[in-house]
Amino acid sequence: MPGPNQPVPAPGQPVMHGQPMPGQPMPGQPMQGQPVPGYQPPVQARVYAQPRFAPTVTQEMRIRAGMQAPQQVVTDTPWTGAVRQAQPETAPDSTGNIVRLVAAILVLLVLVGGLGLLALFGGLSFGVRLFALIGLAAIPLLGIIAYVLWLDRWKPQPKLLLGICLLWGAVASVILTLGFSLVGDIALYLAGFNGVPDIIGTVIQAPIVEESTKTVLLVVIVLAARRHFEGPLDGLVYGSLIGAGFAFTENILYLGQSWNEGELLGLALTFAMRCLGSPLLHTAFSTCAGVSIGLAARKWPWWSLILMWLPGLALGMVLHGFWNGSMTLLAMIGYAYRNVMNELVPQVIGLIVLSLILSAAWVALGLILRRSERMHTQNMLGDYANSGWLTHAEVDMLGTWKGRKNGRDWAKSFPGGKEEMKTMIRTSGKLSTTRMRVLAGIGGEQERKIERAELKQFVDARERLLAASKQMVR
Repeated sequence: MPGPNQPVPAPGQPVMHGQPMPGQPMPGQPMQGQPVPGYQPPVQARVYAQPRFAPTVTQEMRIRAGMQAPQQVVTDTPWTGAVRQAQPETAPDSTGNIVRLVAAILVLLVLVGGLGLLALFGGLSFGVRLFALIGLAAIPLLGIIAYVLWLDRWKPQPKLLLGICLLWGAVASVILTLGFSLVGDIALYLAGFNGVPDIIGTVIQAPIVEESTKTVLLVVIVLAARRHFEGPLDGLVYGSLIGAGFAFTENILYLGQSWNEGELLGLALTFAMRCLGSPLLHTAFSTCAGVSIGLAARKWPWWSLILMWLPGLALGMVLHGFWNGSMTLLAMIGYAYRNVMNELVPQVIGLIVLSLILSAAWVALGLILRRSERMHTQNMLGDYANSGWLTHAEVDMLGTWKGRKNGRDWAKSFPGGKEEMKTMIRTSGKLSTTRMRVLAGIGGEQERKIERAELKQFVDARERLLAASKQMVR
């Protein structure tokens, strides 16, 4: 008979002795919440995205072509876990970096195309002489590039950006300057004026147009790639290359004109005055805007970067106008006293004196900013040493030229050690930039993700280097 708490079977239904009550487990079945020996839960289904250029697969098609499940369901394997651990983490903002990289490459290709057009017009104007003109104009250019790259060694900026700056000055700013000047002359002609007087065009119009078209690229770089324009030294590097590129193309034009008008004597005189006597003028003028933007880029909001372009731009215009005005005045003095002395003497003396002052100021500014950048890196890395991510000895090594050299010399004795040390040095420079951005509140939570990723990259490189050194000891 069923017990008092057991249900009575319906007429004709057999009595199942030992049958559990509803809600109770069958004999041998674990109670709810207890694990089942040998039991494997079903695999969680995942919906995979459909490829854009592939046949569409529907759920009906999958049901129709259903497959038999294996006896032993595979949930994970050791090798997939090992692969996941070996794979580097996706860098934060990687998508944005790809977009910026593609845009930079497109800009570079456009500038290279513009350079080809300028070379074509130069060939039509100067013929085979163009090759000689390029060689002469390249003499000061190569010297400037070498010094700028030496300044940039502490925390190198992307070579792609450096190339864009150089080509922008040599191609885009020259074309824009000629275009704006032509539009201005046409507007004045339509208004009833017979062009701009030479003195006004030389002292006012040329500095305004040229410095604006040159340095507007600095604003674009700092807004689009602020991580690579983080201080005044970066601004000096970018601005100097823009100015050097502009001077290169301008020197070709002036040298070619002198060669056509005065044969070799005119060419030699122009080369001596422009390429040897005053090679750093446009470089120094463009540097002013770069440094002023760089001072704001380190910790100020984005809109201040545009505003800080203006004082540097104005200073560059004033220096440019002062130079042009001085050369014009000295040429007039020499012409007035040509019976007493050679009419070129006042202009040559003034050119040498003013050029030495500007050049010395530019070189000294680069050295000062380079030392300041090293100290800034050491200061920022000190935060990580105080937090336990680095040791203070590592900060001393990574924050000085001597320490970096000693570190590379030590690491190169281990297999792969030199590359790991280079990674640590390069990452330490990135960390100093990131730390300053975090402290200034630039980038928000995204910047903190970048900081964590860079710290992991540094720690991994350090661990690999130490592992290699221990193997050598054994």
